[in-house]
Amino acid sequence: MSRRKKKEEEHDNSERWLLSYADFITLLMIFFVVMYAMSRMDQGKSTELKHSISAEFGAIFDDNGGEKPVDMGVETASEQPLVQANPQTGENEEGATLSEGEKQEQVKEMLDEYIAENSLSDDITTSIETRGLVVSFNGSMFFESGEAEIKTEQIPSLVEVAKLLNQPFLQQSYIRVEGYTDNVPMKNEEYDSNWDLSVMRASNVAKAIIDQSGIDPTKVSAVGYGEYRPTGDNNTSEGRAQNRRVDILLLNSEFNDTEI
Repeated sequence: MSRRKKKEEEHDNSERWLLSYADFITLLMIFFVVMYAMSRMDQGKSTELKHSISAEFGAIFDDNGGEKPVDMGVETASEQPLVQANPQTGENEEGATLSEGEKQEQVKEMLDEYIAENSLSDDITTSIETRGLVVSFNGSMFFESGEAEIKTEQIPSLVEVAKLLNQPFLQQSYIRVEGYTDNVPMKNEEYDSNWDLSVMRASNVAKAIIDQSGIDPTKVSAVGYGEYRPTGDNNTSEGRAQNRRVDILLLNSEFNDTEI
């Protein structure tokens, strides 16, 4: 009897390290969380830190030696509230400067709200890509077929969108207006090709936002890609309609060298 009891006691002792290990990991996790809370100076860096901590300490051992998930309080992208920036400084309520991506996310939300309020979702879409914030206009919204003059009734919508892009905290960003067409061959008295038409459409949009939105002309460029960078299938009417568009691109600063 005493020998069995001794073996059981030795077995219990061999597993005690798990409790100490779990306590150590928990304390270490708390230490990093506290350090993060005390040193929070930049919203972008703090977000990266939270995700890093979550990845490193996403699970600890429970008393039975199994894995026990730990809720680190890290929100998914859909759960994270938009961080509001001061329109002049680009700082949040705590005085920390927002990252460029966070500023663009805020402008995108403002654009999406304007688009929804004015029932323009079929004609204007927004997206954030590696190169920056893109506002894409359906070509038929602005132009008659084969023409580059902007429809008079659509100029106010263009101007309002451009004003939303012209935020003081993003004025270091360059704006590129890009014209695109489908691949249906065209030639008329004014334009010899789709390429010519796309360039003139982009130029007219650029001129309108400079003249009426207060955007610095030194920050604006216009390019035409014709039919050569489609986003839709030119073999379908829906795809061709998608390819007939004008995009206004708010460039990320890392691409500024391409505009200088």
